[in-house]
Amino acid sequence: MAGITQAFVLGAGLGTRLRPLTYDLPKPLIPICQKPLITFALDHLIDIGVKSFVINTHQLPERFEDFFSGNVYAGHPIRLVHEPDLLETGGGIKNAEPHLGTKPFIVYSGDILTDVDLAPLIDEHFRSGNDVTLALRETGLATGVALRNGRVVDIGNKFGHPGDYDFANISIWNPEIFQRIPAAKKISFIPVLTEWIRQDGKIGGVVLNDHHWFNIGSRTQYLEVHRAILGHHWKPRYVKTPEWPAQIAPDAAVDPTARLSGFYSVGAGCEVGADALIEDTILWPGSQIASRSELVGCIVRSRQKVEGVHRNIDI
Repeated sequence: MAGITQAFVLGAGLGTRLRPLTYDLPKPLIPICQKPLITFALDHLIDIGVKSFVINTHQLPERFEDFFSGNVYAGHPIRLVHEPDLLETGGGIKNAEPHLGTKPFIVYSGDILTDVDLAPLIDEHFRSGNDVTLALRETGLATGVALRNGRVVDIGNKFGHPGDYDFANISIWNPEIFQRIPAAKKISFIPVLTEWIRQDGKIGGVVLNDHHWFNIGSRTQYLEVHRAILGHHWKPRYVKTPEWPAQIAPDAAVDPTARLSGFYSVGAGCEVGADALIEDTILWPGSQIASRSELVGCIVRSRQKVEGVHRNIDI
């Protein structure tokens, strides 16, 4: 397998559908069983041989700076590129050009969690001599990408080819893309690719339907990934930390009479009082749950104090 050693990880989204959770944290940093979401992307990429990362930021950039203090993750260099004005995917790629150089790179969304096998994507990119290769899935969310014999022939039915697949938010790009995106312009990569298709660019696609794939775009999807991990004991093979997932952080204080059930997660520094019920509920770090409270299907943001009975809400 030919190698990809650099990655551009998209971290600049607003996370509007996850509000109010994303008032406190950028979506890529929200905890998944107490592990920041974006670190799954980084671990996945390290596992396939990526050595260095560029991450774009927009909302709450200081949170990224705090988390990646020293500009390193697991011994690999991280460069944060801030976008004061959102540039979208195409503009973000162009903005990262000075740090990506002249070699192919992989683009990976910082708000998905997946364990798809990326080797077929990388192999196909180099075997076919593609300019761009998109990871595709039958997600049930969209079918905008038309694939014929390994070649993407249409996106969004621009050329009369109905789509069959959804873009899986992972792709490989040759550096020639930089010549096709205007600098400092807010633009999606979709019109850039459709124009390249029109000009007979080699835009390939690989269907990666196997394994798990989660787009963490709503509270339902956020809870669903916890259900998969904690309820169905799914763990991506590339996560090497033996103690993950732990449902209760080592320094959390949970009263012995509290009742915890389902796919719950109790974060660092949390306090759960006597006779409290925590069911299918995620407690972010430092949250305090009063005695005799009942939380079912809830997400409690960091350092919140909660009492009473709550069902299926964000606090």
